[in-house]
Amino acid sequence: MAELESVIGLEVHAELNTSTKIFCGCKNIFGTEPNTQICPVCIGLPGTLPRLNSKVCDYAVKMGHALNCHINNVSRMDRKNYFYPDLPKAYQISQADIPICENGSLEIIVNGKIRKIGIERIHIEEDAGKLLHDDGFGGTMCDYNRCGVPLIEIVTRPDMRSSEEARIFLETIRSILRYIGISDCKMQEGSIRCDVNVSLHEVGTPLGVRCELKNVNSFSAAVRGIEYEIKRQTEIISVGGAIERETRRWDDRNGISTLMRNKENAQDYRFFPEPDLGSIVLDDERIARLSNELPELPDQKMKRYVLEQGMSYSEAFIIADSPDKAALYDECVEIGGCEPRSAANRILGEITKFMNDTGKSISETGLTAKELCNLCSAAEKGVISSSGAKKVLDELISKGGNAAEVIDKLGLVQNSDEEYLSALANEVIENNEKSVTDFKNGKNNALGHLIGQGMKASKGKADPAKLREILENKIKTEE
Repeated sequence: MAELESVIGLEVHAELNTSTKIFCGCKNIFGTEPNTQICPVCIGLPGTLPRLNSKVCDYAVKMGHALNCHINNVSRMDRKNYFYPDLPKAYQISQADIPICENGSLEIIVNGKIRKIGIERIHIEEDAGKLLHDDGFGGTMCDYNRCGVPLIEIVTRPDMRSSEEARIFLETIRSILRYIGISDCKMQEGSIRCDVNVSLHEVGTPLGVRCELKNVNSFSAAVRGIEYEIKRQTEIISVGGAIERETRRWDDRNGISTLMRNKENAQDYRFFPEPDLGSIVLDDERIARLSNELPELPDQKMKRYVLEQGMSYSEAFIIADSPDKAALYDECVEIGGCEPRSAANRILGEITKFMNDTGKSISETGLTAKELCNLCSAAEKGVISSSGAKKVLDELISKGGNAAEVIDKLGLVQNSDEEYLSALANEVIENNEKSVTDFKNGKNNALGHLIGQGMKASKGKADPAKLREILENKIKTEE
C-alpha cells in the first residue's frame, strides 16, 4: 500500500462576548439559572421579529481582518432548517452563500517553519440551547439561555496534514480571539468548540472521502480525535475497504468515534434567505476603522519571536498567548540594557509561575519592564547570583520599587574580589579533602559540592562563576 497522507480541515465555533444576544436584548451571560435569560425572540415564539446586533458584525469583521480575509460590503442572513429539542423555533439564523468574511489565511509555525492555512469563510450565526441530563431527574431538560448567543464560525480549507498542525492552528486562533477581545474562549463553558474533518489520500492524487467528527469539546480532544480517525481510516484502506462520507460523534471518554449519519442520511438544511432581516451593508470606512483598531496579533508576535529572536515555538507561545507577558517582553526589548533572552527566561519562569499560582496579571503587580531589565542586567554582570535574582524579582512583583535599591536592601550584592575569593577557595579546599580528591579522579560533580561549600561559607555572597574558575585552577595546579 502506498503511503497515505492525512488531510484535515476545521470548523471553529466561537461565542462572542457582546453584552446582549445577536437578535434580541437578552443578556449574553453564562452560569445563570436555566431559562432565566430568554425572551419571545430568542425562543422563537410566533409573531416575534429579530433585530441584528451590529456589534456582532463588527466583531466578525475584526476577526476577518485578523485572518486576512476579504470583507464583503454586502452579506445576508439565511435560515438553516432542522429539528432538534435545543432549537425551539426549528431553524437557526446563520449565513450560507454570502458570509461576512471569506478567502483568508493564517500563517502558523510548525517545527520552525511557516505553514499557511487557508480560511474559506467566517460567518455569524446564533447558538442553540443546551440539553441537560442529570440522574437527579428523569428525562432531559432543555435550557434555552444559550439560544441566540452570537457565534462566529471559522471554516478552514483542508490544508492541515497532522494533528500537531491542527493543535497549533487552534491555539493560535484562540490567542487571536482573546487579543482582539471578542471572545473569552473558555472551553469549559463551551464558548469555543470545533468540528473536525479528516480524510486520507496518496500524495499526488485527488483528496479522499472525508469524515466529520462532532462533539469535540477541547483542543486535546481534537488531537486525539484526529489521530484516532487517521488510524481508523488507514486500517479500512489497508484491507481494501472504502471510506464512506460520514458524520461521526467523538467519544473522548472512550477514545473512539461512532457513526451518527452517513451521506445517504445527511440532513437537508433547506437554506433560504432570512425573510425577517435585511441585507448586512458595511461601508469601506467602517471596515477600515475596524482594521485600524487591531493590535499586533499573537501570530505576528510568535513569528518575530521564533524567526528573529530564536525562541522555540512553545516559548514563543507562552509569551505571545498572554497580552500582559508579550507587552512586558516587548518593552524590555525596546528598553534594552539586558539580553532579550534574560528577560524571556524570567517571564517564562518565575513570572509565569506567579501568574499561574495567583491568577493575577502583571498589571496587578508592582513589576515594570524597566526594573526587570535592571534586574536582568545585574544578574548578567554577576552583581547578584541567580538565587539572589529570584529574591529581588519576588520583591519587585509583590511591592514594586527600584531593582538596585532592592538588591542593596536585601544585601544580595555578590563579592567578586579575586583576593577574597582566592582565600575562600583555599579554605574550601583545606576543609573538603575527599571532594578535592574525587574531582581529581574525574568525578566532576564533586566540584559542585565544593562551590556549594564556598557559597555557604560566604553566606551566598561569593560570585559562583568566579569561585568555580578559581577552585578549578587551584586544584589543577596541585596535581
